[in-house]
Amino acid sequence: MQNIPISLAKAGMVLAKEIKNSADASAMTICGKGIKLTEPLIDRLQRMGIQSLVVEGHPVHVEGEASLEEMLTALDRRFSSVEDDPLMMKIKDIYRKQIQRAREEPDAG
Repeated sequence: MQNIPISLAKAGMVLAKEIKNSADASAMTICGKGIKLTEPLIDRLQRMGIQSLVVEGHPVHVEGEASLEEMLTALDRRFSSVEDDPLMMKIKDIYRKQIQRAREEPDAG
């Protein structure tokens, strides 16, 4: 899942979170989770003033953002002092899987 500026949205990307009319949780939903973006929909959202959206996978590289490899290396470094602790290694494995899942590309279908 990745939060991207709407200017980087492309047709075919899939919304990972619904788009609301405002930051208020009770606001009207403009577009639901799981909707596949199209060029006309992206244009309409831009005209409505939507600045960013959350899409499935990690389709866009943002300048200054760590790569998957960098994130996993940093995780290894953070847990290096507790490698003999089985519980901490389970926690590390949970974090590793979450990082990898967050960077998965959406299904092509």
